[in-house]
Amino acid sequence: MKIYPYKRLNRPVALRVTSVSLRLSDGTRDQLETSAYSTQQQAVALGIAGHTDWVTATIGLSATLPPGANAPDAAWSDLEVLAVLTDGETNIRTSVRLEQDRADGRDWSGSLEVFRDDHAGRASLTVHAVATVDGIRGRAVAETDRTWVIDTISDEPVRGLQLDVQKASFSRTSRDWLHAYADAPWIVDTSARVPTVFVNTDVEGVMDLLDSGGSGVESKVRDLLVAQMSTDVWTAVFHAAVGDLEVEPGGTPVFPTDWKGEVLREMLPDVVPGAHVEQALREVHRRRTGDAGWAELQTRIHYAAVRRADATKALGNAIRSLEQMNRGSHL
Repeated sequence: MKIYPYKRLNRPVALRVTSVSLRLSDGTRDQLETSAYSTQQQAVALGIAGHTDWVTATIGLSATLPPGANAPDAAWSDLEVLAVLTDGETNIRTSVRLEQDRADGRDWSGSLEVFRDDHAGRASLTVHAVATVDGIRGRAVAETDRTWVIDTISDEPVRGLQLDVQKASFSRTSRDWLHAYADAPWIVDTSARVPTVFVNTDVEGVMDLLDSGGSGVESKVRDLLVAQMSTDVWTAVFHAAVGDLEVEPGGTPVFPTDWKGEVLREMLPDVVPGAHVEQALREVHRRRTGDAGWAELQTRIHYAAVRRADATKALGNAIRSLEQMNRGSHL
């Protein structure tokens, strides 16, 4: 956790999305259903209505400050609450002031305007309580401990890792760089806007298996194949995320605001168990850039990837299906 040279609140701000509407190119508005946002996932899906011509989205917000935020003896004054939308890919940052619902209350509300042309995919939404502390204005005294994801494309409000899966003949594709991997069943490309998995159609039967909707042993083998692919993906994206961190002047690594940040927040609890995510990020960065400890961390990274891929369940189901088939053949 960060150390601040002034008094702050010791609990985070709670943020909720209360409404979402789209302004279309003809000037009309579409008020989206509550299925467009998920409090559990802390995500908003602006593509859920299927509109291709929306111009702006208005997101209603409600934030609750921790106890003591507006206490008479608080160590600050001029308290304000700001909602901040950050897009690391387009380098856009939008902020809006929320209004206090009651003069003596801890609830603040307002709305944020999201311009579609400003965003290519996902943006991160946070809320900060700022005030004058020790005579210095604009100091943060509390903030959300988990960002909301505002996805301008997705039709489902989930914050998990999004992938682009593409089929290609590695030996004949116009993507020359894939030729070097002609004997691989798939390759993960983390340099794109979203991570992309290229599946090699030259490997006989792989696409038939992945696209199959069958049941029985075939479905269990398919799930096992997908779990292996997912393990490779999670491992690759984690390494891509920690390999491209911005570092503050004091040497503290900063969470990325795009998919890389989501990957790190998702996997770090298993990579460095028992540590706050900011502390875990510093530990991983220290080991990767230091003289020792990075090799030992690979086991934890692989374990975190295996868990997210649900590989143990897929393997167990495949083994049980094979055992049932073998018992049936002996009857």
